[in-house]
Amino acid sequence: MVANYLIGLREGLEAALVVSILVAYLVKSGRREQLPALWAGVGVAVVASLAFGAILTFGPSGLSFEAQEAIGGTLSIVAVGLVTWMIFWMARTARHLKADLHHKLDDALGAGKQAVLVVAMLAVGREGLETALFLWASAQATSGTGSTFAPLVGAALGLGTAVLAGWLIYRGALKLNLRVFFAWTGVFLVVVAAGVLAYGIHDLQEAGILPGLNTLAFDVSATIPPSSWYGSLLKGVFNFSPATTVLQAVAWVAYLVPTMYLFVRTTWGSAPARPSSPAVTPAVRATAA
Repeated sequence: MVANYLIGLREGLEAALVVSILVAYLVKSGRREQLPALWAGVGVAVVASLAFGAILTFGPSGLSFEAQEAIGGTLSIVAVGLVTWMIFWMARTARHLKADLHHKLDDALGAGKQAVLVVAMLAVGREGLETALFLWASAQATSGTGSTFAPLVGAALGLGTAVLAGWLIYRGALKLNLRVFFAWTGVFLVVVAAGVLAYGIHDLQEAGILPGLNTLAFDVSATIPPSSWYGSLLKGVFNFSPATTVLQAVAWVAYLVPTMYLFVRTTWGSAPARPSSPAVTPAVRATAA
């Protein structure tokens, strides 16, 4: 539940910031008449994301066990690829996000309300589809650690918090260093993604696509029982499995070490030099005029 809450919070805040930037630009440029089209695009994106999540959840239910495991493993690996691309993209382009969105919206305004709807739909829809896929993969990886609805509740709480935070930032009631927020949540997501990748590998092993299902790297089930509270906590937050195959362990290390190194280097190693005089961090005022 904790992992899904943080995933929902981070991904939802990205979408909320996108919406608040677009809304603020239309309001402050005197184009309020375009707001219905913008909100329509946001609504279409939300409905499409919910539908995608429903398809992921209920679509494979009638298939054989092997087919379900094959689909689950493949989609888990795809989710890891998408979330990895997303956290690096945000690390590189966060400071230019506002200008990029303004430029796209300016182009759309010249083409009419339908173009504004499409811009909003694509900007929010990308975040929504990525969120639905990664939340589904994370929930699958942590299944069996508690209530069936716990991942959904955690994600919903995270998304609700993100919407509230986005509204408060838009109203100027909340000052948040977004660069620091996305940096540290990015570190957490890399760890979660490594666990999702290992889970996807295990699914593919159970489907018979990958070998080594019975070749364990370690089995600490006696020390960390999966049914214990601390076993459930480790599984729910870090996707830790007490019985891990060699292929799972290799994939976890091969992903986590280089990805974490590159992310930390990209996020903190390329930070621009501080100005000599005090200045507001651009990311803090992402929704300012």
